Amino acid sequence: MAIFPQGSAKKDSTLPFGKDAPQPAREQSPAAASFEPAETPFQPQAASRPPQAASAPQARESVIASDLTIEGKISGSGHVRIAGKFKGDVNVEGDLTIDGGARLNGGVRAKRVNVAGELEGNIDSAERVELQPSAVLIGDVKAGTLIVASGSRIRGNVECGWDDAAAPAKGKDDAAQKDSKDKAGLDLVS
Repeated sequence: MAIFPQGSAKKDSTLPFGKDAPQPAREQSPAAASFEPAETPFQPQAASRPPQAASAPQARESVIASDLTIEGKISGSGHVRIAGKFKGDVNVEGDLTIDGGARLNGGVRAKRVNVAGELEGNIDSAERVELQPSAVLIGDVKAGTLIVASGSRIRGNVECGWDDAAAPAKGKDDAAQKDSKDKAGLDLVS
């Protein structure tokens, strides 16, 4: 017993998928790509974030977890957070954060340095160094701004607030400046 009448089973050559259907002609011109930004569907999470400047990409933060001990060298352009122990130099264009309970043994070059743990090494050429109440710093500091919270400990030489424009001019008064050092090795400015 057949559901369809026997006469309709005849092959129709006018259908595009039939064997006898003519193939459409292809264009010989090269394909063109559109570089317009595609529309993205509404994302409710993106609405809660503040708008970011398109010119400055957001730097990412790399973390050394509290249960890690690493020896080596860190360099790059992002931010670094140390929550564990690290032995070696850190040279980043971003920020360095040393969490409470963390320890860093090595030299530091970063844009901003925030210390809540222990740092044994020199901080060189930072715009801003901030020592939290739990901070311990053993080493020299060269920074544009130094913020020291009550309770933090520091042992070393500190040079802050000086840049090339604010440095005193070298000249005739060099001998007088050499004589104006006190016993602690600090320059006296009159």
